Amino acid sequence: MAIAVLASLAAGVCFAVAGVLQQWAAAARPDSEALRVRLLGQLVRDRRWLCGIGLAVVAYGFQSLALAFGPLSLVQPLIVTELVFAVPLSARLHRMRLGRREWWGTGAVAAGLALALASARPHGGDPAAAGPVSWALATGGVVATACAALAAAARLTGPWRASATALAAGAVMGAQSVLLAATVDELRHGLLAALTAWQTYALVAASVWGLLLIQSAFQQGPLAASMTVMDATEPAVAVIVGTVLFGESLRTGWPLSAVTLAGLVLVAAGIVRLDTSPVIAALHRRAG
Repeated sequence: MAIAVLASLAAGVCFAVAGVLQQWAAAARPDSEALRVRLLGQLVRDRRWLCGIGLAVVAYGFQSLALAFGPLSLVQPLIVTELVFAVPLSARLHRMRLGRREWWGTGAVAAGLALALASARPHGGDPAAAGPVSWALATGGVVATACAALAAAARLTGPWRASATALAAGAVMGAQSVLLAATVDELRHGLLAALTAWQTYALVAASVWGLLLIQSAFQQGPLAASMTVMDATEPAVAVIVGTVLFGESLRTGWPLSAVTLAGLVLVAAGIVRLDTSPVIAALHRRAG
């Protein structure tokens, strides 16, 4: 268990630094490249961005190590502590100081996520249980959510714009997690089964689209406005879609449901607190 805790925290730190480096590189790109494949083409030439991607790979390694020694219900809440490292590090990079409001917002999102994940504790489920109609409905719901978020982002400015794009990114990456589970399940039947399954190619498409959305969110605003929303949306979508498609179970009943709800409310309050912060707005202007 000690190895799981230490590996989870190491993953959180690596994810934090990876996010800061990627956002630093993406923020330097012109607005005209947002949501365009050209953005990724330019970022792959940036050493900061490549270092960020490399650190993200290392973080996934630590996450895998943690899951080998501890349950998901322990690992996932610890990994979301990346926010506590990433937001202050980003502010420091731009020579800004966070005040009580910003610390409260960051802590609220991280604590709320950890609380909701630990109390709901999704488990079980069978990827083979999902039929074509269920997949179509789930995919349509995720695409509709992402498109609605992007439509809202087009009408917003500053940190709110970055948060809206991050919402789209989180929705797509949440679906990507579900597609990954389905692809891994196909691999158990052999490589040929995975290569002939449509989920494998949907996984690739979702990964590319999600990466573009993430970098666009990083480009459009400060890390506090994008990473917090992505970290909240991705597990929420993954849990909802996993429950609908695979029949995963959530811990419910009093007081667990109340604790989960309280965690989600805390997340929402923290995001609003950050997006309306004058310091975060100033950070956005300085980064741009």
